[in-house]
Amino acid sequence: MDHFIDAAPGIRLWAEDHGAPDAPPLLLIMGALAPGLGWPDELVALLAAQHRVIRYDHRDTGRSTWAYDEQPYPLTTLADDALAVLDGLGVARAHVVGMSLGGMLTQLLIADHPDRLLSATLVGTGALSDTPYVHPDGTRTPPEELPGPDPQVMELWSRPWTDEGPEAELDRRTEHWRALAGDRLPFDAAYFRALERKIIAHTGHHTPGDAHARADTSGMLRTEQLARTEVPTLVISAPAEPVYPVPHAHHLTQTIRGARLAEIPGMAHALPPEIHKPLATEILDHTAHH
Repeated sequence: MDHFIDAAPGIRLWAEDHGAPDAPPLLLIMGALAPGLGWPDELVALLAAQHRVIRYDHRDTGRSTWAYDEQPYPLTTLADDALAVLDGLGVARAHVVGMSLGGMLTQLLIADHPDRLLSATLVGTGALSDTPYVHPDGTRTPPEELPGPDPQVMELWSRPWTDEGPEAELDRRTEHWRALAGDRLPFDAAYFRALERKIIAHTGHHTPGDAHARADTSGMLRTEQLARTEVPTLVISAPAEPVYPVPHAHHLTQTIRGARLAEIPGMAHALPPEIHKPLATEILDHTAHH
C-alpha cells in the first residue's frame, strides 16, 4: 500500500508496506541518492513472509519531495526522516535494515533513538566511530586509513552527468551497477536495467539526484553511543564489496557493542537475485531472535 508522509514543512515522503499489517515491522533504509525501490521486490517479498516490510523514498529521490536547493539539509536529517516514516505509519518500534548510507542512518538511530529499534542490520557501510580498527595481528589502523572505494567506482562517480535521454541514462546506471556488483557473481545487465527502468517510471523522470552528495556530512560520529548500545545488531560482510571493503564490516563489529557478523558469499555492493535468499535468511534469523 502506498503512503505519503509529511516529514517536515514542505517535505513529503513516499512509502509503501508489504506483508501482514500486524506482523513485526521491518524498515528498509536505502543508500545515498537511491529510492526505496532500490530494495528489490523479490527481497521484499521474502522478508514480508514474516514482517510488515516498509520501504520509502528519501527526500530528493523517487516520489518524495525534491527541494534541496530551496531547503538544504545535513545528512543527519535523513535519519529524522526515517523516524517520520515510522511515526506516519503508526510504528512505535521496528527492526531496521540499512544499506550503504542507509547503514549510517541506521547507526544514527541505534545511537540516538534506541527505544525505536527492535534490532538493526547493517549492509555495505562504514562505522560512525573514530575507534581504530584492530587487525587480527593486533595492529591498529585509524578508520580514515581503511581501504576506500574501488578506483573504477570512484571514476564513475567523478564523471559529470549530461542528459542524453532515458536509454543513455539506463546505460549509465547499468554500467554503475556492474562496478558495484563486484566480480564474484555473474552480472545480469538485463536485471539491473529493468530495475532502473522501474525506478525511472516510479520517479517520473530520468534525471539523477545529487542532493545527498552535496549535503553537510558533519555531526555523524557516534563513537561512545555505539560502544555502549544494547540494540541487537547484525553486520553483513560482503567479500566482493567495492565501496566499503571487507575491513569495514569487521570494524563495525568492533565498534558496535554486541554486533555479530554474517558473510554472504559472492556479495558486493548490489542486491542481485543470487543473494536475495541468503540475505533474507540472515536478516530473518536475526529478527526472529529479537
